[in-house]
Amino acid sequence: MDGILFVDKPVGLTSHDVVYKIKRQFKSPKVGHTGTLDPFASGLLIVCLGKATKLAHIFQNADKAYDATITFGKFYDTYDVTGTLVQEKEVSLTKEAVLKVLGNYKKTYLQEPPMYSAIKVDGKKLYDLAREGITIKRELREVTIFELKLNEMISNDEISISTDVSKGTYIRSLAVDIAQSLGTIGALKTLRRTRVGKYSVCDAKPLSELSENDIYKLEDLLKTFPKLVVNDYLVHLAKNGTYFDERQIETEEPFVVYNESDELIAYYEPIDKFKYKPVLIL
Repeated sequence: MDGILFVDKPVGLTSHDVVYKIKRQFKSPKVGHTGTLDPFASGLLIVCLGKATKLAHIFQNADKAYDATITFGKFYDTYDVTGTLVQEKEVSLTKEAVLKVLGNYKKTYLQEPPMYSAIKVDGKKLYDLAREGITIKRELREVTIFELKLNEMISNDEISISTDVSKGTYIRSLAVDIAQSLGTIGALKTLRRTRVGKYSVCDAKPLSELSENDIYKLEDLLKTFPKLVVNDYLVHLAKNGTYFDERQIETEEPFVVYNESDELIAYYEPIDKFKYKPVLIL
């Protein structure tokens, strides 16, 4: 059972909870998600089964889109409203001020991840340190905000936004940064992931509705990659994990290998100039 599932994760479950439930339902020993969604968040969680787990990084490295609600005038240690309230202040924002600040965030900038995150420092996850009451300086990460749109001015201290971002972007940190740019404090109130790469939450189903018919096959997943058709000798080499080089193909992109009967054999990725490693062999 090799392929991927598009899950519409509900609020309240961890990404690990979803993996556990799918592992039990589909009786698959090898299941993994492709990018954590916080328990308080909902939306698209892509889950890999079987050999597809070797392709999880494709989704982890993809751009993502979210719908979110930010509340201003309150600051929480987790950067979202599920944490401990640390600070509170009066705030009254205008739509004009919000639009101006949001427009300035369509850029690449250095973002500080929240302490309550799974990033490891010296082998220890930040959220474990945070739970011990320890706060450390986090390494800034370069992230890109491709799109940031105001959906609704819910009130003078709460807004609804949509955003498209690069991999590694923390929407909780973005909420705090936006608040700071507005001269106040703030936190993420709700979060829903609507897209991962080219895949939309519209393609997803709730856990209770998933069946084997919903497994997106590897052949369908990989059909958009460049295709290399090889003879039986090279098929044998590929199936034995042989690296390819410029004698077979010259490209800087991942590609798929097919035999002359149009059957998918392997998925390769470049590791050096004109040197390619088989990441997935069927």
